[in-house]
Amino acid sequence: MEMLSVDGLCKKYPSFELKNVSFKLEAGYIMGFVGRNGAGKTTTLKSMMNLVHRNGGAVSMFGKDFYENEISCKQRIGFMLGGMTSYPKKKLAALADAEKRFYTEWDDNAFTRYMKEFGLDLNKRIEQLSDGMRVKFSLALALSHNASLFVLDEPTSGLDPVSRDEILDIFRGLISEGDRSILFSTHITSDLEKCADYITYIKDGEVIESGDMPTLLDSYKIIAGEKGLFEKYKSIMIGSKTNMFGFSALVRTRDVPNDASLTVSPSDIESIMIYHERKA
Repeated sequence: MEMLSVDGLCKKYPSFELKNVSFKLEAGYIMGFVGRNGAGKTTTLKSMMNLVHRNGGAVSMFGKDFYENEISCKQRIGFMLGGMTSYPKKKLAALADAEKRFYTEWDDNAFTRYMKEFGLDLNKRIEQLSDGMRVKFSLALALSHNASLFVLDEPTSGLDPVSRDEILDIFRGLISEGDRSILFSTHITSDLEKCADYITYIKDGEVIESGDMPTLLDSYKIIAGEKGLFEKYKSIMIGSKTNMFGFSALVRTRDVPNDASLTVSPSDIESIMIYHERKA
């Protein structure tokens, strides 16, 4: 079942433009949404969720047009946009009580379980929480109303490695039965390598890659060689680094030269991003 389809999504600001963003997510999978700061990740999520007015494009969720069925769709979405920053003087209990009124399938037992698992105290105020604990509270709210699709903006931001690993375990558990999916944006590429099935990479408002993780990694290689070879292979390089001894570059696997003087290495998500950003 197709849980999410984004087709040609556009949003124009005076100094930034989201250009025809498209990707799809099936049930039972996790998609990592990656890109450097300012690439358009949050703008995409806000436009998808109708938090900002889009200038074009279509979004469907659960096989229905999202904008025509926004209220019913949002009942089935666990949405998180950064850590909780509103109402700093309010206690967590009061904010949770307000949140639960919006959802017909709010699960008090699930919320209590996540609060305990995350080490959160309902009597604390937002202003008393660290950035990481605010993220955990926002995540507890998103996970507590039996959602089928989770749309999460930087859910592991500000968390220590142990907490991040615990949350990734939760993500894997959520999709284990094949009837839920997760789309989450992040700049922590090691998190993606632990749990993501699909990757969508956005750069300067445009999707550069969107597909399953193994295929994406297999489609790129890193070549390295002496300085004298740089000009010879410059035309196939997507992005490169040079130093006094030589160079390294990202190339498409299909373009890797048959040259024994080159070192050829596998790519990873971080290197694909870094070299794309260094594109001439």
